[in-house]
Amino acid sequence: MPGIFKHIVLSICLMPGILACNKKSGTTKNTVIPPVAEYPLRPAHFPPAVYQHTSNPYSAKGYELGKRLFFDPILSANNTISCGSCHKPAYAFADGGVALSKGVDGKTGKRHSPAIFNMAWNKSFMWDGGVNHIEIMPFAPIINPVEMAQDMRELIHELNTHPAYPAMFRSVFGKDSIDDQQLFYALAQYMSNLVSADAKYDKIKRGETTFSAEEMEGYRLFQTHCNACHTEPLFTDNSFRNNGLDKTFSDSGRYRISQRAEDMGTFKVPTLRNVALTPPYMHDGRIKTLTDVVEHYATGVQPSATLSPLLIKNGNPGLQLNDTEKQRIIQFLYTLTDSSFVAQHTH
Repeated sequence: MPGIFKHIVLSICLMPGILACNKKSGTTKNTVIPPVAEYPLRPAHFPPAVYQHTSNPYSAKGYELGKRLFFDPILSANNTISCGSCHKPAYAFADGGVALSKGVDGKTGKRHSPAIFNMAWNKSFMWDGGVNHIEIMPFAPIINPVEMAQDMRELIHELNTHPAYPAMFRSVFGKDSIDDQQLFYALAQYMSNLVSADAKYDKIKRGETTFSAEEMEGYRLFQTHCNACHTEPLFTDNSFRNNGLDKTFSDSGRYRISQRAEDMGTFKVPTLRNVALTPPYMHDGRIKTLTDVVEHYATGVQPSATLSPLLIKNGNPGLQLNDTEKQRIIQFLYTLTDSSFVAQHTH
């Protein structure tokens, strides 16, 4: 693969379901977000992006090529599964109520398909951080046997013999034939520019509106109990933590990558942006509702050797929230829903 692996770590275990799913639909309709020609979009209240397009200069044509590839099942072995099959725009690029997505031939993995947006700010990818660069991230689900199960050589052959793709790639990259690096560059141009930054929370930060009294109380509670991991404005600190789901671990999480005892049962902290649109929750989709998520943190945290100390209050596991506090936090979390982002990317 020409140059694509330079300075990039990719840890793949070809056991069924070991990687998070990345798999149909979506067009672009501009609302609040600027038109695609004005990308890459970098909101003023966001920190500098991790991905800077240094080796992969952004273009509107590259974005549109990446978008077409993202929703094309040609990326899978039997041409039935696309990235968009499990990352649906209507659900902020999550899988719309599905705990464990199905890949080729109906195979099911062990991890939940996370929502994918604001990926230009990610330092690592997958629930265990097994990939550290957006330009190679799609490689993992493309070759995973229970996800897309594709052979890369076969895929590149299919793209080069396709009636439309050679000309599209040539117009973006100026080369006579398609290779894997161009494929990953195009996907990176699209995925890195799925930017969600126009929720009510963002409008408040821009001085365009205000919280209700209940939302403000929820915001204060969030800052006290949740912000250390789900850090504003991205609502993740990109760390790996054990959030008390289990006392023992059927999935070792980050430990699979690091082999460090302190990483046993830890998983990447997901963003809470659009969280109301992306149930079910957790790395295996075990929790169905946002109410149940907050209840878990209030009363359901399980002690273990690697439990995050941030989830221990007064010597006991759990955040010890009362019913009103739990409701206020949920009311605040709804202010993180970016309807214009969903509208922009949905039919």
